[in-house]
Amino acid sequence: MIINDSQYMRLALSAAREAASKGEIPVGAVIVSAGKVIASAFNDREERQTPLGHAEITAIQSAAQHLGSWRLDEAEIYVTLEPCIMCAGAILQARIKRLIFGCRDPKAGAIESLYRLCQDDRLNHQLPFTAGVLADESAALLSDFFARLRIRKRSARKRFRRPKSTENRLSIC
Repeated sequence: MIINDSQYMRLALSAAREAASKGEIPVGAVIVSAGKVIASAFNDREERQTPLGHAEITAIQSAAQHLGSWRLDEAEIYVTLEPCIMCAGAILQARIKRLIFGCRDPKAGAIESLYRLCQDDRLNHQLPFTAGVLADESAALLSDFFARLRIRKRSARKRFRRPKSTENRLSIC
């Protein structure tokens, strides 16, 4: 059975939804080697309280353990959001064969948006990539998550506001 990029990206989206259900930023990653999923992960920075809790990092660690090698040169990684500098560096260091991502990240994307690390000739490994696979679904998941987060923050601020004291008001008799 031949599976295409969209089908693997749907698995990454499923992982991203799991992150959202745990209150984490909904980013998911899936690593495929020889036509089989060997790792799946989602953001878990809050749960583990580590800045390294990005989906890509966790998936790469899991795939390396699975294969018994840090070289993932026959693997492809599917990520719902354009990787940041840290994750792009890890993907390059793992020698992953190809990167496929959903939506661009204009604030932190290191593949096309802010930097072009996969195409930097100064590095000893360049990485082919495909952008925009199920980008609308990936972007909608992130937009919905942050919209809900803003609503929760606003309502929390309202709950914690102290009522104005009536003692300081002048009364006119």
